[in-house]
Amino acid sequence: MSLSLPADAETDVAPGDPVLVEAADGVLTEVVMTNPEGEPVAGEIAEDGASWTTTEPLGYGREYSLTATGENADGEEITETSSFTTANPRYQTFVGFSPLPDETIGVGHPLAFYFDSGEPIQDKAAAEEAISITTEPEVEGAFYWFDDTRVHWRPKEYWEPGTVITIDADIYGKHLGNGVYGSESRQSTLTVGDSFVAYADGQSHELKVEINGELVRTMPTSLGKAPFQSWDGVHVVTEKHAQYTMDSSTYGLDVASGGYVTDVQWATRIANNGEFVHAAPWNPVLGQANDSHGCINLSMEDAKWFFDNVKRGDVVIIENSGGQELPGDGGVGGFNDWQIPWEEWSEGGHR
Repeated sequence: MSLSLPADAETDVAPGDPVLVEAADGVLTEVVMTNPEGEPVAGEIAEDGASWTTTEPLGYGREYSLTATGENADGEEITETSSFTTANPRYQTFVGFSPLPDETIGVGHPLAFYFDSGEPIQDKAAAEEAISITTEPEVEGAFYWFDDTRVHWRPKEYWEPGTVITIDADIYGKHLGNGVYGSESRQSTLTVGDSFVAYADGQSHELKVEINGELVRTMPTSLGKAPFQSWDGVHVVTEKHAQYTMDSSTYGLDVASGGYVTDVQWATRIANNGEFVHAAPWNPVLGQANDSHGCINLSMEDAKWFFDNVKRGDVVIIENSGGQELPGDGGVGGFNDWQIPWEEWSEGGHR
């Protein structure tokens, strides 16, 4: 028989990958692995005795010793030993999540992963392999890299209400390229709530809301006037504020050039380009004309209803605005993902 162990004196072993010992033409009878302090490392022999694997992660930059014993069909015994050292990362990266764990989200919310910006992720395939996404019911979905540290995953179609999403970002100890390793594994469970899809029409000047496919409210609205037309396309709700200061300088228009600094109520952000749904009691043409700087204006009553019923990840579709099409990349924290056709999305972006 023969035993297969990690190579003796091997360095840069990824501590997030299980250590594997295998027996050919025989079975393992005992495997002992110890850390630098001489303490045992947890592991388990398979039921058929053909292999042994560690069941706990290893540390970075540490030397381990391994002794494996096996025997063949005639009872002849063989022992092999090995000592090896785990990798000492050049950089350890953390991954942030959006949505937050245990959140109930809308049907349009993608799963966003942000690696801290200290180093780019060069081995994007390794990063994707380390992030396990399971859903009940199962859905077709894919990763899309917007840059070297920001990747989203979304289904081909909107989530079905009631879907349970489980994320296991098992990045600790995984080599993600160029000496960059994961610093911490993280998990999350999410639930998809009721379908809430709003349609804002720049010609009819109406905002219609469908919940679970049923039209529940039609509201007079006013979209952006030229040259500040709203952006056509699928927007996704990212945050809500009962009171909010709208400052046009955040998207490049200062007060001297016709901009504004205005306090508003019941503000729901739908894109990172400055677009909100909010109350505009000063707007005299709700339901008649487009007269905003790009936001979806509503009455106080309608804006409050919208605010109370909408959640992060819900969908707002703007049509017939006379403006440009919403770009697919909404920037960090933005979710314009549905503006990227599935055929393009499934190719993975900037891999």
